[in-house]
Amino acid sequence: MTMDQNLINSFFSVPDESGCFGKFGGRFVSETLMPLILDLEEEYNRAKDDESFWNQMDYLWKHYVGRPSPLYFAERLTDYLGGARIYFKRDELNHTGAHKINNVLGQILLAMRMGKTRIIAETGAGQHGVATATVCARFGLPCIVYMGTHDVERQAPNVFRMKLLGAEVVPVTSGRGTLKDAMNDALRDWVTNVNNTFYCIGTVAGPHPYPAMVRDFQSIIGKETKSQMMEMEGRLPDTLIAAIGGGSNAMGLFHPFLDDRSVDIIGVEAGGKGVDETMQHCASLTGGRPGVLHGNRTYLLQDLDGQILEGFSISAGLDYPGIGPEHSWLHETGRASYVSITDEEALQAFQVCCEQEGIIPALEPCHALAHVMKITGDLPKDHIICMNMCGRGDKDIFTVARALGIEMASSD
Repeated sequence: MTMDQNLINSFFSVPDESGCFGKFGGRFVSETLMPLILDLEEEYNRAKDDESFWNQMDYLWKHYVGRPSPLYFAERLTDYLGGARIYFKRDELNHTGAHKINNVLGQILLAMRMGKTRIIAETGAGQHGVATATVCARFGLPCIVYMGTHDVERQAPNVFRMKLLGAEVVPVTSGRGTLKDAMNDALRDWVTNVNNTFYCIGTVAGPHPYPAMVRDFQSIIGKETKSQMMEMEGRLPDTLIAAIGGGSNAMGLFHPFLDDRSVDIIGVEAGGKGVDETMQHCASLTGGRPGVLHGNRTYLLQDLDGQILEGFSISAGLDYPGIGPEHSWLHETGRASYVSITDEEALQAFQVCCEQEGIIPALEPCHALAHVMKITGDLPKDHIICMNMCGRGDKDIFTVARALGIEMASSD
């Protein structure tokens, strides 16, 4: 059941001091990690009020990442679908090819402020791993990236990129060898090496302050979008749409608009082979219920005994059986709505985007694009949709080829 969002004075009022978004979030960690979590929260609170910290972030965002990323009117796609005006926030044009580096820069700067000399990360699609390896190389820090063996296989180009950048990639064989399992092993490493190690989490999940901190760093996406949309259209968009695994690209776009009640907000989960027909999906809000995983309380895919189920998606970056706690809160308050898109629908959107716009998207934002394709034709021509194109598709061409039954030429 959702509560009346009109009862909430501002959606910027969370999290509270305990790190909770309503009944979601919090800090469920071992005693070993609690002092480090509190130190991180204290350091981030100091950094938020430190002009020199944000000056350094702004410099690196502009000159290293390439921000601001363009806001692009997808004219041919708009004509092809015959309805609302479609804009892409093109974060796939960032250095490293996705939104992940927005957040990684902030966390690595915090790590150095805290005197940490070893960086660990988890990754699914490999984009967070590549971003972390990239920034560690930039600042001369050792980097260890945990990645499920299943994802190592299907994201081979990103594995090679991480190694080129000097990172050690640790294949995780537990579970199904995907993002959940990589995060489990990264947390085990962190507990063992708390004194010198900083855990760079890639999404708006984990124990407080990570969900809010990652959201704040990623909010550069929505802040730019607001300004760019006013410049191009003279008003805010009517609808925002973004794909959701853990949910950092979506929260980055959504958060600056949360108090703009005229803007409809839609998150798109990975429906895999079908939410209603099968259990082979990653739609935590559509097909899950609240529980605790990786240090926070949120919606999860779980059985009747509370055991976490394996997620499934063609997209490695969405293949996670949970979601960030702020998304769970937005779902229950009714401020955002959440839908699911199947692998088949995402693949169709991939092909349409390539053919109509000359943009090869990652499979993650193809889920958002597939929902755009579903609703655009029924909307008036003056309706404005803004979708976050959060990653480029270089990493996914082998996965897409296999799914379409196309044999790629051998390099031998």
